[in-house]
Formats: sequence, C-alpha cells, structure tokens
Amino acid sequence: MATALSFALPSQATLSADSADKPAWAYPITPPDFKLPPDDGKVHHVPDSSAAFTTTQLRDRFFAKDWHPDDHPPMPDIVAFGRKPDVLACGHCHRVDGSGGPENSSLAGLPAAYIAQQVADFRDGARKSSVPQRIPVALMLSVSRAVTDAEVAQAAQYFSSLKLKKRIKVIETDTVPKTYVAWLIYAASKGEGREPIRGRIVEVPDDLDQFEAYDSRAEFTAYVPVGSVARGEALVTTGGAGKTVQCGICHGHDLRGLGPIPGIAGRSPSYIARQLYDFKHGARAGPWSALMAGVIANLDEEDRVSLAAYLASQVP
Repeated sequence: MATALSFALPSQATLSADSADKPAWAYPITPPDFKLPPDDGKVHHVPDSSAAFTTTQLRDRFFAKDWHPDDHPPMPDIVAFGRKPDVLACGHCHRVDGSGGPENSSLAGLPAAYIAQQVADFRDGARKSSVPQRIPVALMLSVSRAVTDAEVAQAAQYFSSLKLKKRIKVIETDTVPKTYVAWLIYAASKGEGREPIRGRIVEVPDDLDQFEAYDSRAEFTAYVPVGSVARGEALVTTGGAGKTVQCGICHGHDLRGLGPIPGIAGRSPSYIARQLYDFKHGARAGPWSALMAGVIANLDEEDRVSLAAYLASQVP
C-alpha cells in the first residue's frame, strides 16, 4: 500500500531494558526514529467497497475511514471526526464498527458504562500499560485528558450498541511465518520462511494493505501453540483444578459479558494477553482490577497464552 506504514525489524522484536521480562510478542514497539514516507497522492480502495480515500485521509486521525457505511448506524461526530486539536476520532483507531485491531481494544458490544470507566481510568492514572511507550497507549492517555464526559457518553453508547463480528482465525501450529513490525502490529514477512512458535501467539492481518487502510472488515490469523486452545478451555470452564476460577462466573456463561462486565469471547488474543499481564503486574488498577489480579495470580505465561488462544477462538 502507498501508505507504506511498515518497516522491517527482527521477528523477535525486543522491548526496552526496563521491559525485558515482558512478552515481546504481545507488545510490538515502534522505534522512536520511525517516520511515515511522503504522501504519494494515490487513492486507495478495499474489497467490497465503492469508497476511495487518499493517503492523507488514511493518515488523518480526525477522520474515521467509513468503507462500509451500511455495516453500522450513523456515527456521532466524536466517533467520526473527534474534536480538534486533542480528541482524535474514536473510529479512526477503533474502527467505525468498533472492531479495533491487535494494537488496541475492540469496543463493539462492550457495556457503555465499562467503556466510560476505562476512559476515566486512563485519565486518572488507574489504567496504564506495562509498556507505556507503545503508541496506542500514549494516544489513549492524551485523548482521555481532553475528552469531555458528554463526548465519552456518546461514543460509549454508540459502540455498545454494535455487535462484534468474528474476524480472527485461530490456528494451532509448531511453526509460524517470520514476522516484522508493521508500525503498530506484527505482520507476516512474505517469502521469508517460517520459525518455531516458541510459546507465543503470532497474530497477523490476512491482508496488510486492508488493515493499514483501517478497513473494519479486515481479518486476522492468530497462530497459537499446539494444545493451547484445549488448555485454555480447561482454565476458562473449570478453573484448571484450582489454578483460577471459571471465567463465566463474571463474564457470563457464553463469555459475551454480564451486566457491567465486558465480553471476552472472540477478541484479539494479543490484546487479551496484554491485559492479563497488566492486571497481574498492577498496570490496571481501576474497579474490578484487584479481583482480576487475584484471579490470574497463579497463571504463568503459558496459561495466559492458552486463555487468550481459547477466547479468540470463540464466537463473540
């Protein structure tokens, strides 16, 4: 794609020195010297859409790319355009249908009160990240300090009214395509062969150009270790012989949410793994966080990978 948001890095990208114990596969880092290439003036298209956007429009954080307007109800202005100079369009990063991507949260179908609480937690410092140098985290922190409660309520009501669609295919495997950091996420390197999975989840877009165009219909493949889905199912449904508690007690028997508690089925395994790590290490300290920290206190990285793999395999 002419936006050329990607640049090659080693498959096992490293974190900063103070983050060396964290799973690099879940926290892709954009190098500080990264710069977007000049706008080439090209007009872009995606499958099954008559819309067309320029590179400048794709990069505009105050303009949500609405490739498929029939897929969602009318967007409030805060979702479609944000509010200059400090409040980005919610639909730019999280997509117009709330589908999000591996780099951030999918908001579709989350309780409105939960969405509003997360913005408040970012603003008040209760919600952070174990790797705060990630661009999506920095942007969310900035927006949370500038957005008004009324704007948050409008966006939260909109996204909570939407249904998250299944867009992640989970494949168990011993080897995965070699990858590189494509700005905010990992992407498969074409023609570079494969490498051992090494206990990771490798979540990549099926079509990088479509993802970089912010198409809400972009789909992803999540490669996970062999046997992880079954291990995750055991942890989710039984608590793993006392290692944790059944997820359905709080998140609903179908894992699609219960009251103010968010649904966790069918969401990005990279995102889920980051949240589990952040809960365990105190980076999330808002309401319910202490309960989550206790629930996952005895889970190691293999357990977190298995949980994320199983949840991603479910229908949202």
